[in-house]
Amino acid sequence: MLTVHHLGMSQSERVVWLCEELGIPYELKLYDRDSVTRLAPPEYKALHPLGAAPVMEDGDVLLAESGAIVEYIVARYGNGRLVLAPGHPDFASFLYWFHFANGTLQPATGRNMILGRLDLPADNPLIKAMKARLDLALALVEARLGTAMYLSGDEFTTADIMAVFSLTTMRNFLPFDLAPYPAIRAYLQRIAARPAYQRAMQKGDPGMPLLLT
Repeated sequence: MLTVHHLGMSQSERVVWLCEELGIPYELKLYDRDSVTRLAPPEYKALHPLGAAPVMEDGDVLLAESGAIVEYIVARYGNGRLVLAPGHPDFASFLYWFHFANGTLQPATGRNMILGRLDLPADNPLIKAMKARLDLALALVEARLGTAMYLSGDEFTTADIMAVFSLTTMRNFLPFDLAPYPAIRAYLQRIAARPAYQRAMQKGDPGMPLLLT
């Protein structure tokens, strides 16, 4: 059985959500962040040399990196669900948006979060450049969701599971306003209506406000 080590308010929510969408058995182990530093506790850091979330175990397999874990679980247990095959007309879009999540969107939010902790003036060139990068990424997501129900097209896929964290939970660490992005907000309401998403967030982060607007 899979064991999902979930650090509260982290990218490991993707793995919990995926398991719920697939309806596969898994053991969920929860870890709370330090109340002062907001970092993972020592017992979580001891799971993997990087000391970062997420971490998953499957028998003798110990795997980190949310994208790798998502691909592993779908390949082993998905039976073709939540992914698009190479012959699908939206296959290229699926690949792009799956990798966009951790290749562009999450790094843009992460850089802005770190810079925001440095108490630099708002007109600092680096601050302005990184904010522009995040604005560009969000505008691209907005444009895509203005023409498609989900990031890959008409079908909900793991590309959505990868992207939603940066648009929701990450805003606990880097607040940003989604008011200028009506298509993203409508998309997040579609996500919020998914029973598997509701179960995952209740199991993994009970009591955490879901930043879906």
